[in-house]
Amino acid sequence: MILHYIYDPLCGWCYGAKPLVQAAQAVLPVLAHGGGMMTGANRQKVSPQLRNYVMPHDRRIAEYSGQPFGEAYFEGLLRDHTAVFDSAPPIAAVLAAEQMAGRGPELLGRVQSAHYVEGRRIADESVLFELAHGMGLEAQDFERTFRMVDTESHIRDSRALLAKVGGQGFPTLVLEHNEQFTLIDIGPWLGKPQAFAQWLGQSLADQGASGFVAACGLEGCVD
Repeated sequence: MILHYIYDPLCGWCYGAKPLVQAAQAVLPVLAHGGGMMTGANRQKVSPQLRNYVMPHDRRIAEYSGQPFGEAYFEGLLRDHTAVFDSAPPIAAVLAAEQMAGRGPELLGRVQSAHYVEGRRIADESVLFELAHGMGLEAQDFERTFRMVDTESHIRDSRALLAKVGGQGFPTLVLEHNEQFTLIDIGPWLGKPQAFAQWLGQSLADQGASGFVAACGLEGCVD
């Protein structure tokens, strides 16, 4: 059994699901698939409009998931109009960590905290290299692997998987068992990582509806 995690590093609901993914890793293998929500024409410079758009969503994510959002993010990064939100570099970093040491989801979690708590610019390669090195990944090897990964092909494959399994956006969690795919509704589990891990270990039963969509769309986060 494998848990496929279709994510974007700039998706707030993916950050909300971070404890669930971490708990799941203790139960079964987790494969991370970066969806590229903010890549190409969808890359955005930080602006007052962007800040005003994301902050209500972030507040709601914090309420449902219990995940912390730092002042360095709200009052620092989201006011830094020289910063750019670009999903491609952090996805490449996650791929490099996975190829080097099977630690892609771990680096993703570190990148998410750097963004949402510490207000770091995770589209900057220097920041990504520092985070990877801080996890113990050898600096030169990581930089070499980072530059060799085919991020565009990975994003295309991730989008194809999302369509195949019928996912609606990010995050999408899918259990694969005997070549069968089962979508997981994470809404009821937000803020309950240990219960989620226990459920994963017990059955593949349908959880039912959550009452709201805890997801970001392909081009941005929504309620």
